[in-house]
Amino acid sequence: MTVGVISGITAFFTRSSAANIPVNMELCKSLGLDEDLYSVSIPLGSTINMDGAAVTITIFALVAAFTVGVKVNLPMALVLSIVATFSACGTSGVAGGSLMLVPLACSLFGISDDISMQLVGIGFIISVIQNSMETALNSSGDALFTATAEFMEWKKQGKKLPL
Repeated sequence: MTVGVISGITAFFTRSSAANIPVNMELCKSLGLDEDLYSVSIPLGSTINMDGAAVTITIFALVAAFTVGVKVNLPMALVLSIVATFSACGTSGVAGGSLMLVPLACSLFGISDDISMQLVGIGFIISVIQNSMETALNSSGDALFTATAEFMEWKKQGKKLPL
């Protein structure tokens, strides 16, 4: 079993990016990445790189908008994605932390707090699976972005990339 699969499985079942730091560090080491880079980016990414949270916030807000009949055009969807991405950086590192930002995203469409909090309630009901997937995406994103940055540097230097 590869280290990448172990990383995803560990993040899925622990629902904690912090608990997955050693696994991601080992993944970066096995890829031959620079330890000076990944020893900073992996722990930092586990606290502020919340791509899974941004996806959750965006999807929940779009579900609320379509449910109440709000027409969402492309520019508004892009604004929502940007707001969700920046908001996700401040998401608390606890299970269901991203759900607390759903009312903020819903407010972009003029959706009332009582409707958005009903979505938060649904989010808590499905949170075992939803949050596990969100954490797996958050944690795998940390390793992915670290490897991407390193591989771009390797490409500039003419160094061979691993397959």
